[in-house]
Amino acid sequence: MQKFQTPEELEEKLGQQIRNLRLLRNLAQSELAERAGVALNAVKRLESGQTSTTKSLVKVLRVLNRTEWLDTLAPQVTVNPLQTVTSKAPRQKVFRARKTTTKSP
Repeated sequence: MQKFQTPEELEEKLGQQIRNLRLLRNLAQSELAERAGVALNAVKRLESGQTSTTKSLVKVLRVLNRTEWLDTLAPQVTVNPLQTVTSKAPRQKVFRARKTTTKSP
């Protein structure tokens, strides 16, 4: 996998994966759209890597039994960010010895 892909490349890749899953399950686009409760054009847009709503994506992933893909978009936080903040020790004043003046008689 390339590190730096454009959003369009990522959308196209996701669309290919959705299409492959649909074909693997032997579903027509119209059947997937009907089961997911979305328009046929929504499925076509998803598979071609074009803009679609998040809601349509979620519905299609449910029918394809791939909702775990959504977990990778927003993984569960295991560390509280406030716990990573370290408390600072109070500032210490710099101690400088005072110059002693000696008076000559």
